[in-house]
Amino acid sequence: MFPSMEFLKPLGKGSYGSVDLVKFTKPDGSKPYYQAVKSAYAQDFEYLLKEFQILSKLRNCLRIVQTFGTSLSRGANDYGIRVYRMSMEYAAAGSLSSFMETRSLSDSMIRDFTCMILQGLASVHNHGYVHCDLKPENILVFPRPCGSNILYELKISDFGMSTKVGEESDIWEFDSPFLGTPLYMSPESVQNGIAEKALDLWALGCIVLEMYTREPPWPYEDSKDLVPLLLNGNAPEIPESLPWDARQFLQTCFASNPLKRGTASELLKHTFLQNVSDQKHMRVTGAGDEKKSVVVLKSKYFPKKTLKIKIVPPKPPQFKKISNRPLRLKIIPPKAPGCNLVPVQ
Repeated sequence: MFPSMEFLKPLGKGSYGSVDLVKFTKPDGSKPYYQAVKSAYAQDFEYLLKEFQILSKLRNCLRIVQTFGTSLSRGANDYGIRVYRMSMEYAAAGSLSSFMETRSLSDSMIRDFTCMILQGLASVHNHGYVHCDLKPENILVFPRPCGSNILYELKISDFGMSTKVGEESDIWEFDSPFLGTPLYMSPESVQNGIAEKALDLWALGCIVLEMYTREPPWPYEDSKDLVPLLLNGNAPEIPESLPWDARQFLQTCFASNPLKRGTASELLKHTFLQNVSDQKHMRVTGAGDEKKSVVVLKSKYFPKKTLKIKIVPPKPPQFKKISNRPLRLKIIPPKAPGCNLVPVQ
């Protein structure tokens, strides 16, 4: 028998569909499970199907939201109107946008989160697609319990505007020359509407800048004010207060020549992302100025390793006869392997 569905609350609404939190309960009385279900009406079926097909190709890819099932499901809403649904994993911590509203991210967390987003972009680009609408609202935050801590993992979502590399976007119009959300669009996307990987890297730079400043990359509400700036090759302003390697990273993302932005895989090797996720404690400001202790770990797990025993001979005292003291044993614990999740106590 099929599990029963219970709609709990809306999670968001996009240009062609809405997302709701759904609780599934099996007839055998086992523990219920939760999924985010994206619904679209018949006139938007093709957009939802396209997104499902792309996510199916990206299934099990690093830092990409995962879908369930082999096809879209079909049903009806409370008014008897036909709807199509796509089931996805539920991000209990919401989007990166809502996550930043309650926290002031530390420099180390920003570097970790940037690395996660780039890993997701590398997966998307390696499969021949451009996301075309990368922004904090489309990056989901997944809390992962780890003992007394919580690990936060980022995943890219909402592939409704995604386009194959080198193809012209269906949504680009002369009066609205953007491939996605204007505030995160690159100059070349305004000029020709061709989907190239580099425009996702420009959008990434906007997101990194927003994580540091907690402000949108451009101080404009009307997208028409942006068009002249982008056509002239202008980029968002980078504050001098940012770390020097962060400024260099952003300058690479905002290069007017798309070729000079490199690739997602190359940016993962940038100085800005070197030595991220070292084991260390830091402070994060939460809602109400609440302080939380954060531990950035290098691995999602800690494999069991045999302790090493090192024999350390005693140091001879200077100007004295060497005594026949017994050798000392020093137990060296294994080092934790690399990880880029951010646990919060």
